[in-house]
Amino acid sequence: MNLKEFGIYFAKLREQSGYRSQRELAFKSGISHSTVNRIESGKHKVTPENLKALAPYLKDVDSDELMRAVGYLSEAEPAIESEPKYYVLSKKDEKDIGKDFDRLLADLESNQALAFNGEPMDEETKRLFAISLENSLRLARELSKQKFTPNKFRN
Repeated sequence: MNLKEFGIYFAKLREQSGYRSQRELAFKSGISHSTVNRIESGKHKVTPENLKALAPYLKDVDSDELMRAVGYLSEAEPAIESEPKYYVLSKKDEKDIGKDFDRLLADLESNQALAFNGEPMDEETKRLFAISLENSLRLARELSKQKFTPNKFRN
């Protein structure tokens, strides 16, 4: 499939996955908005790294399927298994982030901290703020693992 066809396919996957905007998917996945925009418009040859970062946020598709659609893998070719990086979040990290996220949101909502000039935030702004907060917690955990993991435990 050519870049234009893949862009149309990718846009449909994004919409089917519940992301109304490119910016929302970009924020959630950590890929820049301009990259997502160029992928959907067929102006950007997507890299395997971008596909691997985007695939977990798209319903009913994995990175291998996306790589086959772009032409990185043939139909018969098995997926390339790579060692996970030492700083990839573990299930325990995910659980801890979830607890921290719930606690922070509860604190913010109970103290009317989610207000601007005394006016409470609307639901859409609260939702976007929650997405931003969760992404920030994930990024902070990953960066701290990169920075503080002793060399002997790094792959």
